[in-house]
Amino acid sequence: MDGLLDIVSWLLLTTGGVFVFIGGVGALRMPNLYTRMHAASITDSIGPILIIAGVMLQAGFTLPIVKLAAILLFLLLTGPTASNALASAALLAGTKPGGSKTPAGED
Repeated sequence: MDGLLDIVSWLLLTTGGVFVFIGGVGALRMPNLYTRMHAASITDSIGPILIIAGVMLQAGFTLPIVKLAAILLFLLLTGPTASNALASAALLAGTKPGGSKTPAGED
């Protein structure tokens, strides 16, 4: 049973790491602010879920699971909120979401 638990845990950890890596590459490769934020925010939501779930399986049913669950809840509440606040601030600053690479005011 421990072997199966280890395999599932490492699959979750590896998959979460791949999602976080893809989000980082997407943040570097996308052409404008809004597509970068989309790539990063989507993978920043699923990546920590998978990684923390894998660590929870490794920790067993002990007090660290409660702490990890609190961290996961905090990440799930603050990540999308921060992305939304950043997008709203960019929109108010005049950054157009149309895919143009020129900053606002240079058209």
